[in-house]
Amino acid sequence: MKNSRLASFDILYDILKNGAYSNIAVDKGLAEVNSKDKGFTSRLVYGVIERKLTLDYFIDKHLTSKTKPKVKIILYIGAYQILFMDKVPDAVAVFETVEIADLIGLSYYKKLINAVLHKIIECKSELDETDDLSIKYSCPSHLINMWKKMYGEEKTLATLQAINNRPPVFAIPNRKFVDEGELQYELLDNGVECEIYGDVVKINSSFDLSNIKAFKDGLFYIEDYSSYTCANALECKKNDVVLDICAAPGGKTFTMAQSGAKVYAFDLYEHRVELIKKSAQRLELDNISTSINDALVYNSEMPIADKILCDVPCSGFGIIRRKPEIRYKNLDDIKELPQIQYDILSTSSRYLKNNGRIIYSTCTLNKKENEKVVENFLNDNINFKLIDKVTVFPSENGGDGFFYAIMEKIND
Repeated sequence: MKNSRLASFDILYDILKNGAYSNIAVDKGLAEVNSKDKGFTSRLVYGVIERKLTLDYFIDKHLTSKTKPKVKIILYIGAYQILFMDKVPDAVAVFETVEIADLIGLSYYKKLINAVLHKIIECKSELDETDDLSIKYSCPSHLINMWKKMYGEEKTLATLQAINNRPPVFAIPNRKFVDEGELQYELLDNGVECEIYGDVVKINSSFDLSNIKAFKDGLFYIEDYSSYTCANALECKKNDVVLDICAAPGGKTFTMAQSGAKVYAFDLYEHRVELIKKSAQRLELDNISTSINDALVYNSEMPIADKILCDVPCSGFGIIRRKPEIRYKNLDDIKELPQIQYDILSTSSRYLKNNGRIIYSTCTLNKKENEKVVENFLNDNINFKLIDKVTVFPSENGGDGFFYAIMEKIND
C-alpha cells in the first residue's frame, strides 16, 4: 500500500498530465491506500485541483525558472498543506513532501522543493490579504468576469465563497418504504450522521453510503437538492406519461417516479442506461422504463407525453465544488453548447401533448446556456408559453448551482 502523499502524487500526475477525470483517477488511486489514509488523500488531491491557481501564484513567485512537471506536482502537494490544511504542521508538510522526491527518483530536487516551501510558509499571510478574487478563490478571471456581468457582484462573490466548500450530500427517501423522519432513523441506526433538511435528509458524515443496509434495502437514493427541486417542479401525477430525456444517473427519474407517473428514462449510452435500470430495481420502482436514445434526433416511436424533463448537457459551472476542474474550462470551448441545447429542447418538445409541460434545465450558471436558450425557443415556438424560470446559486440552499424553466404547450 502507498502512503497518502505518494498516492496523492500519482493521482495528481494522472489528472494534471494525462488528462484523467478526477473522480475516476481518485477512485482508482484510493484502492492502493490504507483505509485510514483515504480521507486525507482524497482531500489533498481535490484540494490541489480546486486551489491550483492559488498554488501557482505562491509557487511561481519563488521559482527562478521553469521546472519539471513532476517537481511542480510535488510542490502543489506541499503548498496546499501549508496554505489550506491547518491541522498539518508546516514542518511536517515540508518534510513529508520533500520525501516524495526520493520515492519517485527526483532526489536532486529536494533542496529546491525544501527552499520553495519554506518561502511559502514565510508569505502565506498574503492569501488573507489579497484583493485578487482569482487568487483568493482559485477561479479564472474570465469566469469571474462572466458571472459579474451576468449576475452582479453580490451573487458572484457568494458563488466564489461556495465553490471550494465540501459539497453537501442529500439522501432522498424512497416513499414507497419511508418518509424523511423514518429514513433519518434508519441512517442514524446505520451509523450515519445526518439531519432532516426540508423533506429530505442531509448527510453530515463521510461514509460509503452504498455499503450500508438502508441503501441496499432501497430506502433512499442520492440526488442534489437543486436537482430534486427541479424534478418536483414538473408536478408529475399518478398515471402521467413522463419523458426524462437525458436521464443518467437517474436522480430526477426516481423523484418523478415516486409520484406514480409512468416515467420513460433515456440516455445516449448503454452503460448509463444500465445504471438507471439497476438503481430503479434496487428502489423497486417498477414504473420506470429505460432505453437508449439520441436526444438530438426525433424518434417517431417515442410516446406522447404529459410531462417532459429536458436536462441537457452543459458546461457545469454550477457543480464546480463536485468537479473542481470544471472551473478551468476555456469559454471558447463551450460556445457550441447553446445550439446543441436548443436542438435537444426543440426535438424533445415535439413529444409533448397539448397543455403538457416541459422543463428545460442545466447545472450551470451561464445565461447563454440558460435564459438565452429558453428565449430563443419561445421566440421560435409561439405555441409554448413560459410558466416560471428559476436560477439557484450554490450558496443559497445547500444544493448546487442550477437553472430550470417550466414551459407549457398551448393548443395547436
